[in-house]
Amino acid sequence: MPEKPTAATAPASAGLARRAHLAVLTTTQLIMAAELLLLLSAERWMHAFLVVAVMTATLVPFIAPKRLGVVIPSELQILAILFIFATIFLGEVRAYYERLWWWDLALHATAGLLLGLVGFLVVYILNENDLVDLQMRPSFVALFAFLFSVGIGTFWEIFEFGMDEVFGLTMQKPMLGDPSGLTDTMWDLVVDALGAAVMSVMGWRYLTGVRNRRVDTWVSRFLARNPQLFRGKR
Repeated sequence: MPEKPTAATAPASAGLARRAHLAVLTTTQLIMAAELLLLLSAERWMHAFLVVAVMTATLVPFIAPKRLGVVIPSELQILAILFIFATIFLGEVRAYYERLWWWDLALHATAGLLLGLVGFLVVYILNENDLVDLQMRPSFVALFAFLFSVGIGTFWEIFEFGMDEVFGLTMQKPMLGDPSGLTDTMWDLVVDALGAAVMSVMGWRYLTGVRNRRVDTWVSRFLARNPQLFRGKR
């Protein structure tokens, strides 16, 4: 088992990750800004609102990280930017959900993986930090990651239903001959669960001996940049 790195070993990788984060953020912001001008000129106000919302959601964590109360690693922010860009901008604004039948399923599977990773990292950080008196078995950490991911996926489906009912959107898409959107919702939840299960198993294997230096580095950097989260917990 490799020795766990400390935050002092990570500056080079952190700098590279931040540059990659800036490149991804700049590219997606420019693409969305150009699309926003076209939408405004065509008076497509709802889609213009969605583009502004996506631009804001992906930009704020970079320009005002202290307002969030937590510093998120650049690697995770890159994944979040690409996912939001693919889901809302490409999926809804550019209609990739209609153009590509598999787009929705692929994104929900990816969401299961990403949310499973977030759930795993939350508990792993608490487990590994000496300032927090908390120790959980690998199997429970994996279960938490799975349920966290599926839970967020369920809330997203409720959000889609609410948007369709209140604003008359079609976030729940007709699928396999079912115009109600129920089949789409159920398949979304199925692939969410499959993605979450994959990430949970990977997290369980990691905790039971198959360590990964990159994960340890992310955790060390997160702890070093967010000491306020653990004050007073000795």
